[in-house]
Amino acid sequence: MRKLTFLLRPSWLILAVIVVAFAYLCFTVLAPWQLGKNTSTEHRNQLIADSVQADPVTVNSVLDGDPSAHTEWRKVTASGTYVPDSTVLVRLRHLDGAPGYAVLDAFRLDDGRTLLVDRGLVAAVDGTRPPVIAAPPAGPQRLEARVRASEGVVADKPPSTQDGYRQVYTVDTGQEATVLGLPLAPIPTGTDKGGYLQLAEGQPGAFTPSPLPQLDAGPYLSYGLQWLAFGIMAPLGLGYFVVAEMRARRRDRAETPAETATAAPSAPVAPTTEARLADRYGRNR
Repeated sequence: MRKLTFLLRPSWLILAVIVVAFAYLCFTVLAPWQLGKNTSTEHRNQLIADSVQADPVTVNSVLDGDPSAHTEWRKVTASGTYVPDSTVLVRLRHLDGAPGYAVLDAFRLDDGRTLLVDRGLVAAVDGTRPPVIAAPPAGPQRLEARVRASEGVVADKPPSTQDGYRQVYTVDTGQEATVLGLPLAPIPTGTDKGGYLQLAEGQPGAFTPSPLPQLDAGPYLSYGLQWLAFGIMAPLGLGYFVVAEMRARRRDRAETPAETATAAPSAPVAPTTEARLADRYGRNR
């Protein structure tokens, strides 16, 4: 045990604490974070893939269905009419890499409930202001769309009116209900965020549809495995340095006696009485 007493030095103790803390974070925070994102991304991709192949259902069946069911990306149909003068623009969007706006409108179903509809994207004029937005078609309409979950609200970016249009920074059913003064019905999505409809291409009143996310799991799985590897390698690295230090100390202890024996001078020989007298009084005197 005496060979390990050097581990009680402050520098080694600090290093050990850092390694243990890093390994703990790797196994309990960093790796689960990336692996969780990989799982959620795969789940989202599967929902999108299923929605592309599935036949649409009526939005009324989703509204009246299980509120805990995951319905985002589900393809639905809706029959009703657009609510006049209900256009809201979403700022800071992009269309083909250039600044743009998302166009929102309210859509009243035949049963009287009103939904929020994302009609798609339009390009900004000179990259700074919205173009003239065509009103949605009047009269009864049948829409085909996908259910999307609300994005939430940015607290420090409230709604405003600019260039003659009501403008917001996110697509959020609750916020847009307040802006329009309409009782927008949130579509159940299985989360705490009420959903809305995102129009498919070629639908009445649609602009350029917002693109679907790429069905790519991303690098999250590899990142998660890397954090697990780092969590294993850190203690192993500490163990390597401990063993290397022990070997270096053992080598130093083995070399010290040999060096002492080689460098030590021979013991002086005590002079005889005759030699002392000779040195004192002179040899020839």
